[in-house]
Amino acid sequence: MPDSVLRIRMTTPIRPSRDEDVAAIAAIYAHHVLHGTGTFETEPPTAADMAARRADVLIKKLPYLVAENDGEVLGFAYCNWFKPRPAYRFSAEDSIYMADKARGKGLGAQLLAALSQAAEEAGVRKLIAVIGDSTNAGSVGVHRAQGFTHVGVLKDCGWKFGKWLDVVMMEKSLGAGSTTTPE
Repeated sequence: MPDSVLRIRMTTPIRPSRDEDVAAIAAIYAHHVLHGTGTFETEPPTAADMAARRADVLIKKLPYLVAENDGEVLGFAYCNWFKPRPAYRFSAEDSIYMADKARGKGLGAQLLAALSQAAEEAGVRKLIAVIGDSTNAGSVGVHRAQGFTHVGVLKDCGWKFGKWLDVVMMEKSLGAGSTTTPE
């Protein structure tokens, strides 16, 4: 393993996001909106929009984390309820986005592992990945490496960059999963 990758892995703290992280979070996400198919948004949300989305996650007492190196936010991850109906209250959908320069260095796996742990501590029993674009090998791979299993593909359900895109569905049970009652 190259020393630069090892150094980043050893020095990159993962922590709860703070208000002052929102501008960096919005910039990372905007890059993915404009250049990637991991999200099906086509117009980048403003920093104010991202702050409101973050506040929505936090008010639900769900985790919203960042990975940083030398004070720079290199990625973020959060989960939100899979669906708003009460029966889904133990299932959450994860979202994870890395700065372009931080991709492929193992930080996404660390961030997803920390998110899984924080989600479990928040009472989530099932973490669900809804991955844009079935050719998104990085996201599929990081989820698989963190114990997610493939459960299906929704074919051709998104239209972005002049082409139809699939959605890959993956899941991971947390804690006792469905082996015990949650309440």
